Amino acid sequence: MKHDAFHEVLRSLRVWDTELPAFAPDTAPAEPLPLFHQWFTEAASAGQPEPHTMTLATVDEHGHPDLRTLMLHDADERGWHFASHSTSTKGRQLAAIPEAALGFYWPAQGRQIRIRGRVVTGTPEDAYADLHARSTGALAAALVGHQSEVLGSCEELLLASDAAWERASAEPEAMAGTWTVYVLDPSEVEFFQGDARRRHVRLRYRREGDSWVKELLWP
Repeated sequence: MKHDAFHEVLRSLRVWDTELPAFAPDTAPAEPLPLFHQWFTEAASAGQPEPHTMTLATVDEHGHPDLRTLMLHDADERGWHFASHSTSTKGRQLAAIPEAALGFYWPAQGRQIRIRGRVVTGTPEDAYADLHARSTGALAAALVGHQSEVLGSCEELLLASDAAWERASAEPEAMAGTWTVYVLDPSEVEFFQGDARRRHVRLRYRREGDSWVKELLWP
């Protein structure tokens, strides 16, 4: 009965129950970054909740895939920026195999962006600037540390969190030693524009040397 209820809900859901924007790939810029900036701004203007959240996919030393949702911290000529503890699961995986993929999904406009490439680490100065450009809560969370480690109890987390909040409030310049900025340098970026009749537009940028090649893909 519960499984039937699940299927009933699953089959009742609509996709892109809104007017979707048009996308003419022949007008796209020569490089992917300006188009990403444009689509990101349009997603925010369209009311897309948390357009800066993205899925990060990595692999471990055995080639097993892993993924999680986290926040975009920047996107510039260096690449797409995010941050974490170097001792976290993703930090260890990126240290072993510095290749990753990012995925953005903005259903308010039926758009997806997929990015693949090599990941490099920023400098300690990058990490400091990143951590202190955000809220006291973000600093406190970083000071707690132990990300991805086994937690003994919820009470243990509460005690560590309270102590970290006190330190972050008293020492706003404090630094979490393992906090690291990562930058994904893209080798491939795909822009997907959904279409109500399933004639989706897929434009892929593929790096060749110092330039980009643009290709249309079948949906």
